[in-house]
Amino acid sequence: MRSGQPGRNTLTVEVTNVSRHGFWLLIGERELFVSFSQFPWFAQASIGHLVDVTMPHPGHLYWPQLDVDLAVESIEYPERYPLVSRQSTKVAETAKVRQR
Repeated sequence: MRSGQPGRNTLTVEVTNVSRHGFWLLIGERELFVSFSQFPWFAQASIGHLVDVTMPHPGHLYWPQLDVDLAVESIEYPERYPLVSRQSTKVAETAKVRQR
């Protein structure tokens, strides 16, 4: 016999702090820093867009308003995931110009 409704999603992720250098994510009991220099597509995002993050399944984060998907591992080990998007390069260059 099948149950009528699936269980609740217990995967939790929360933005706990934002600075001019990046933001912190609380994933379960771990806190990770997401640097704007390593993840430039977040640099110009509003706070509302940053905090609207979900974890559709373990190890995977999604920001629907920004249409950004990230593996948690890419935050833990960014050197394993080099940026390849031209868009992200353009955003990083724009962010550098605005910081001057």
